Amino acid sequence: MATLELVPVHTRILTDKDDIVEAIAHYAGDKIGPEDIVCVAESVVAITQGHFTRPEELKPTWQARFLCRFVPAEGSMSSVYGMQAAMELEGKWKVMAAFFAGAIAKIFRKNGVFYQLARQASLTDDVTGTMPPFDKHIVYGPKNPNQVAEKIVQRTGSYGAVVADVNDLKRSAVLGHSRGMDPKKIAKILIDNPFGNDSQMTPIVIIKNFASVSEGR
Repeated sequence: MATLELVPVHTRILTDKDDIVEAIAHYAGDKIGPEDIVCVAESVVAITQGHFTRPEELKPTWQARFLCRFVPAEGSMSSVYGMQAAMELEGKWKVMAAFFAGAIAKIFRKNGVFYQLARQASLTDDVTGTMPPFDKHIVYGPKNPNQVAEKIVQRTGSYGAVVADVNDLKRSAVLGHSRGMDPKKIAKILIDNPFGNDSQMTPIVIIKNFASVSEGR
């Protein structure tokens, strides 16, 4: 009987000069089968899309300076530049409204409202949040992750594909997926963070035999 196997795939450093779909085909094409799911780290997808900036290119507003004081230190939004980056995409007044809505929701013991309303706040990686040389950049969330996943399937012939946001704090989310995928199920499989976006340079993970295991074969 087939079993699930997570296979990290080593690459060189990928940049905005690369096409993520072609990079996956190049580095992982010979390892991908028709029963496998291709998973790619969201930060690398965003980098290849050129969806990043440098802190010195941002001009923090008083709104960003004010709100970042109330975010726990481990979060990207605790940085004035991370907060400003989210405001650049979402709009400063939308982020402020989302923040105050989240604060009110916490009174009623409902967490995560701020990040639900201001999606870029949850997707933005502050400096040091990704691999060199992009550890000096603020990396936004990927653009059109569902479309990226579909293109990966078309190019590689895989059973499915996902763009995932996973970290070492047991937080796992699928931001985009090809048709027929169950994002919550895939997120659980990736919960132990098999990716290596730092010196390991393994931003691609293949879930081997997914179709057979799902069907009980």
